Amino acid sequence: MSILVIFRHGQSVWNLENKFTGWVDVELTEKGKDEAKKAGEKLKGFIFDIGYASDLKRAQQTLKIALQECGQDQIPVIYHKALNERMYGDLQGLDKAATAKKFGDDQVKIWRRSYDIAPPNGESLKDTAERVIPYFESTILPELKQGKNVVIAAHGNSLRALIMHLEKMTPEQILEFEIGTAAPRLYELDHDLKVTKAENL
Repeated sequence: MSILVIFRHGQSVWNLENKFTGWVDVELTEKGKDEAKKAGEKLKGFIFDIGYASDLKRAQQTLKIALQECGQDQIPVIYHKALNERMYGDLQGLDKAATAKKFGDDQVKIWRRSYDIAPPNGESLKDTAERVIPYFESTILPELKQGKNVVIAAHGNSLRALIMHLEKMTPEQILEFEIGTAAPRLYELDHDLKVTKAENL
């Protein structure tokens, strides 16, 4: 049996400022660092063999702080852009409320919450899944297959793509699934890599 723990990064500067972030590489806030520490407290007692994070520093910082907190900052950690947040295209850096005022609430909701409609020059959740899932299957799944315990720090939408895959959710179900900042979710997998347990820590 293998264990997989995934969590979103702590609050970032642009989360606080209510901006579309996407691939812009922003820092954690002090609150975000505290959230990462609390995530680490919840991971005490687990033994991880390897960690993964996106290519963006808010996820990397969150993982580093959490692993330090649970005393496992010596494990190997791999960073990869396949785990990056959804690319928000022309919306990146824009204030969410101002964008809703400019384009209308309904249009912004479609961009944010539809499965296969992308914002201008950006990615849909479907596009995000098409890079997250192959990376998970080619790189992370073989580690789990060997019985290793894996921890991943990433982003709201890259994790939605992964959760949808692991928990066999429909596009409608995953779009309503909320992912809090630095809130670890635990998966236990059997020898056939089927999920036998999924719960928030």
